[in-house]
Amino acid sequence: MEILWTSLHAFRVRNLKLTGRSSLWMFPIYGSAAFLTPVMQKMKDAPLLRRGLVYMSCIYLGEYVSGTLLKRKNMCPWDYSRTPYHLGGVIRLDYAPVWFLVGLLYERILLRKAL
Repeated sequence: MEILWTSLHAFRVRNLKLTGRSSLWMFPIYGSAAFLTPVMQKMKDAPLLRRGLVYMSCIYLGEYVSGTLLKRKNMCPWDYSRTPYHLGGVIRLDYAPVWFLVGLLYERILLRKAL
């Protein structure tokens, strides 16, 4: 998912190689989304908006904690400090719609496997 996202950025700046990139640190970070499964199972009958907002908040929390810990060791693969609407350089508040939709995508993937 991240490689696709960074490739889209390459397209936006007219780099037709569409090179995407990531870091090995991202595997456990994205893998931690599996911990959302119990939350998703309890919320499966909640309205879509509520579910999306809860998932988005959980993703932001995970991104903030992991980014802050990695940043303390100078190992954080991302730095949002040069963008508007950042918090500590590790989360971007303008990504809220993206994380909302990613949370709902995770729900489709994780709940299908859990049932």
